[in-house]
Amino acid sequence: MAAIAAFVALVAGCAGRGAPPPPEPMPGEREAYVIGIPDVLKIVVWRNPELSVEVPVRRDGMISVPLVDDVQAEGLTPEELKEVLTEALAEFVTAPDVTVIVQQTNSHTVTVVGGVVRSGQIPLVRQMRVLEAIATMGGFNTWAKKDQIKIIRHSGKGTVEYVFNYGAFASGKAPESNLLLQPGDTVVVPE
Repeated sequence: MAAIAAFVALVAGCAGRGAPPPPEPMPGEREAYVIGIPDVLKIVVWRNPELSVEVPVRRDGMISVPLVDDVQAEGLTPEELKEVLTEALAEFVTAPDVTVIVQQTNSHTVTVVGGVVRSGQIPLVRQMRVLEAIATMGGFNTWAKKDQIKIIRHSGKGTVEYVFNYGAFASGKAPESNLLLQPGDTVVVPE
């Protein structure tokens, strides 16, 4: 019985520390924007205004474009979608010149819950760090456990959990813990 209790304590202790912070991107290094649901796209076909549309990415990941009907947009970059549309429209238009503009980046959000003034989603329209996301939601509430903040990130390899200790960060002991948030991250501030 004591062995089981020790094992549980060990696992809980490891879980409390979280994964080491991911490496910071190099200055100017950016990942290509990936279109998601429910972004709004503007498709412009040069010299063909009747084919130019502003469309939402539907729940099924598709957009509707004149002449080619439904096209998969979710999971593609604007450049990749441009190539798909150019190829599809070439059947109807001579040498189509297509431009894809992301009008609204609605799919890239971060969720902040728990011991903050307001819980909810924040649009991730630029780079944002953990502390800024918390401040955007009104800051910590009275009962927030500032030393046990978790950032939950889902990736193709599974779920990773990072820990942010506000006290350690504020005193300069853990500057790397205020990591850059990625679309889909959840910041949990326990109470």
